[in-house]
Amino acid sequence: MSTSGGQEASGAVDLLDPGVLRDPFRAYSRLRDRAPLARGSLFGQQELWLVTRYDDVRTVLGDHRFVNDPAHVPGMDAGNLREKLVAARGVPPEYAKYILDSILDADGEDHLRLRRLVSRTFTARRVMELRPRVEQIAEDLLDRLPGHAEDGVVDLLPHFAYPLPITVICELVGIPEEDRPLWRKWGRQLFDQEGIASAVRDLVGYIEDLIARRRATPADDLLTGLIRTHDEDGDRLSDTEMVTMVLTIVLAGHETTAHLIGNGTAALLTHPDQLTLLREDPSLLPRAVHELMRWCGPVQGTRIRYATEDVELGGMTIAKGQPVMAMLVGANYDPSVFPDPERLDITREPDGRKETHVGFGHGLHYCLGAALARQEGEVALGALFRRFPGLSLAVDPSDLEHEPLPGSWRLARLPLRL
Repeated sequence: MSTSGGQEASGAVDLLDPGVLRDPFRAYSRLRDRAPLARGSLFGQQELWLVTRYDDVRTVLGDHRFVNDPAHVPGMDAGNLREKLVAARGVPPEYAKYILDSILDADGEDHLRLRRLVSRTFTARRVMELRPRVEQIAEDLLDRLPGHAEDGVVDLLPHFAYPLPITVICELVGIPEEDRPLWRKWGRQLFDQEGIASAVRDLVGYIEDLIARRRATPADDLLTGLIRTHDEDGDRLSDTEMVTMVLTIVLAGHETTAHLIGNGTAALLTHPDQLTLLREDPSLLPRAVHELMRWCGPVQGTRIRYATEDVELGGMTIAKGQPVMAMLVGANYDPSVFPDPERLDITREPDGRKETHVGFGHGLHYCLGAALARQEGEVALGALFRRFPGLSLAVDPSDLEHEPLPGSWRLARLPLRL
């Protein structure tokens, strides 16, 4: 039985505790202020370490002594906590590999091999070349936004925040336009206990079929490039890895960006002084996106990592093989790095190129699509507030609902008056 403060009888923090889910910013800040490490539990599985301090989070994310795959802990069977969590959610073993063995989970040379296959798609230069297309998509969606309003109110998430990034990433990967609504449906089902198993089956089947179609009819897209790599050198990319890569890139390439746009819009509307600054000086957009990633970023906890040896953090020891989760929200609110961290300040970073926050992670697994996500955030927020100068929330800020997902901060709806 957990209490409102998120503590179980064992002393571990239940990551599903309503109090933690309702206000993770204060919950993890309290943990950070109390001790360098805290014990946590998730879905009733074994306990894990929660790392909440800025320097320690960066250590976990950047130190080779922490790995994603527990099989890489030498000399012992550390047990795969994510594997248990996926099984507990009803995903059949034959499909679990598509969730557990992605580029996000690989270590060492395997990770570098997979990353090199797609990294050219997300270089700063390639992202800059995409900007006109991103701007066009944003303007087209905003043209249609008033048509979705009922009694003057429109939900920004399904009609702008989601369609913008999913259109961009699907065009890059090679997902046909008529199939993109399916990905939105599957993306929702992956977070639903009842729908996750069928969603994974449908996703894998769809991607396998699309690979066959694209092999017959190549195009100028990432999928065609992956097929070419697979067919010319199967040692560099297996069948399973190709399917998993497409699944991971499309889902990771739109879900988090959609919620960055949604969270950022709500944050600016509830901080009119910051919105005024941005409207008076649109050149602040890059800095604003960085601050929004720090202040209300959609990803608040990383994938579970494992210590390959005893590691000391903040005077405490994480034993070899123990699971660890780096809490980005704790690091991004660490007052030793961010003075007055609860205050939203879009001028906090000295320029748009600097990135002090860890909203996109750190180290070798730093978000591959970070440059694209930042650009989409800049374009989306700039265009939205320019096109609708009278934009306002259609509900009281306290009535905005967030989805109860541990490690995430995402609105269920964002009703606005245009």
